[in-house]
Amino acid sequence: MELATIWFLLVAVLFTGYFILEGFDFGVGMLLPVLGRDDRERRVMINTIGPVWDGNEVWLITAGGAMFAAFPEWYATLFSGFYLPLLLILLALIARGVAFEYRHKRPEASWKRRWDNAIFFGSLIPAILWGVAFANILRGVPLDADHEFVGGLVDLLHPYALLGGATTAALFGTHGTVFIALKTVGDIRSRAAALAVRLGVIAAVLAVAFLTWTLTIRSSTAAVVLATGAALALLGGLAAAQVRREGWAFTGTALAIGLAVATLFAALFPTVLPSTLDPAGTLTAANAASTPYTLRIMTWVAVFFTPIVLAYQGWTYWVFRKRIGVKHIPQH
Repeated sequence: MELATIWFLLVAVLFTGYFILEGFDFGVGMLLPVLGRDDRERRVMINTIGPVWDGNEVWLITAGGAMFAAFPEWYATLFSGFYLPLLLILLALIARGVAFEYRHKRPEASWKRRWDNAIFFGSLIPAILWGVAFANILRGVPLDADHEFVGGLVDLLHPYALLGGATTAALFGTHGTVFIALKTVGDIRSRAAALAVRLGVIAAVLAVAFLTWTLTIRSSTAAVVLATGAALALLGGLAAAQVRREGWAFTGTALAIGLAVATLFAALFPTVLPSTLDPAGTLTAANAASTPYTLRIMTWVAVFFTPIVLAYQGWTYWVFRKRIGVKHIPQH
């Protein structure tokens, strides 16, 4: 297998991991005003992701770094053409991170409410815009023969992209609700389990519509198989949530998101960014890749460091595996 193909697969794996892991903490943030009836319940929700949310974001940093080093042409065109959406994602992530750290610094309800709003919008905006971005990557954008983006913001906001944004937001919301049910005890657990099923039905309808539309734009045998697997995993997760088997439900929603992202990359390959104007402007894994020497060096680095990072993050999840509830949160 060529190194460019290997690194395309590695970028796909990194984004898949990012959406699975960051997906549930985006969901928790979006549901903060819905499931958190008072300050202690909202603190419970935040504490479920408190030890892991920043580690989850490392997957995005690594994916961006891998794309920059392995496919500099893809990185340059994507980040220049999608500058405004990616800037909004970055600002939202910054606001959300600051909110997690500053929310508890003062006791006033108005202070906490402002930071709760920052957590909500800092989770909702990326959840939507990541779907918009990946829908555009798969459908294609206006690129000239020099691989330069020549469109505007309006070119990124077509119906297919908006459906992609709604789908990722609904999937992340469902994933986050299941995670809350998995990590909490008491009344908040019961409400989260009930909401997971209702929200999951909406997510399933949107996901089926989006993946079906995706396969009419670009398709392959692998993409069809993966899309089918994503649908079955989501249905299995919802069935498990219905009978309060939160571990299996979380596994189902995680698989559904992972297989859905894999579907997009499988449908895309060997293209990495299609041009809707000039076929000569289309970026592929071959013409967007770095030199073979660069890819070889990166491969050895990845082989050495990836197991260390995975082991550390797995250890973090193991240490903070216990459920929490309002009884664990002090009154003041």
